[in-house]
Amino acid sequence: MHIHNRLGMVEGLETMRAQERRLDQVANNLANVDTAGYKRQKMAFWEMLYNVTDDRQRIGKGAHNLIDHQQGNVQQTDKPLDLAINGEGFFRIQTDRGIRYTRAGNFELDPVGQLRMPSGGLVLGQGGPVVLDPAGGEVSIDPQGLIQQDGAPIDQLNIVTVNDLTNLAQEGDNLFRLEDDGAEVAAVDFRVRQGYVEKSNVNSVEEMTAMIDLYRNYQAQQKMIQGIDEMDNLAISRVGKLS
Repeated sequence: MHIHNRLGMVEGLETMRAQERRLDQVANNLANVDTAGYKRQKMAFWEMLYNVTDDRQRIGKGAHNLIDHQQGNVQQTDKPLDLAINGEGFFRIQTDRGIRYTRAGNFELDPVGQLRMPSGGLVLGQGGPVVLDPAGGEVSIDPQGLIQQDGAPIDQLNIVTVNDLTNLAQEGDNLFRLEDDGAEVAAVDFRVRQGYVEKSNVNSVEEMTAMIDLYRNYQAQQKMIQGIDEMDNLAISRVGKLS
C-alpha cells in the first residue's frame, strides 16, 4: 500500500498538536499540585474516520479533555472554617457568573460574616449564602453539614452532586460549571470533616514522567517530519534526471 508523503506530514502535525495540548495540561496539573481541591486534567485519544472529499475518506486523530474526579488526600489544618468532603458531592458556590461547584473547602469570612472562598464566591447553605457572626463564638459543623455557632443552629451546607460528572467543565478559581446537559442531584454518600482540607489529586511523579514521555514523543515526530521533508526534496531534485 502506497502512503503519500503529504499524508505522513499531516499525521505528524496532528500528533504534535495533540501532544502540545497534553503538555499544557501536564504543566497546569504540576502548577496546581498544592491547590486545595484541584482535579487533574487528562486527555483521551481515539481514531476517527472522516471525509476529506466527496469520494475519499481518511483516518484522523480525535482528542477529548477529561477531568479526574478521584478524591485527593485529606489534610488536617485545625482551622474551623476549613472543610473537606469525604465521598461524593460538591460545595455549591454563588458567583457573579451563576452557581458553581467546588471541592476546595479552604473558606473564610468576609467583613459581613458571609462564608466564602478566597476568590470571593459565597458558600451556599439551604437558605442562601451562609452567614455567621464574625464576633460570635465557636463554629461547629457536623458530618452532614449542619452549621452551629455557640450551640445554636445557623444553616446547613448545600452539598450536591451531578447526574454525570462529565457534564462539569473546569473554570478558573478552582470552580466547576454545569453544562446544559447536566443536572444537580442531592448528594447522599458524603461526610463533611471540619478542620480538614482536600488536597489536589495530582501525583507530581506521574506528571513529571508524562512530561518526559511527551517531550521524547514530540522529538520523534519532529524527526519523522524532517525525514519526509528530506525525501520530498530528494524526489524534486531528481525529477527529469533520467538515465
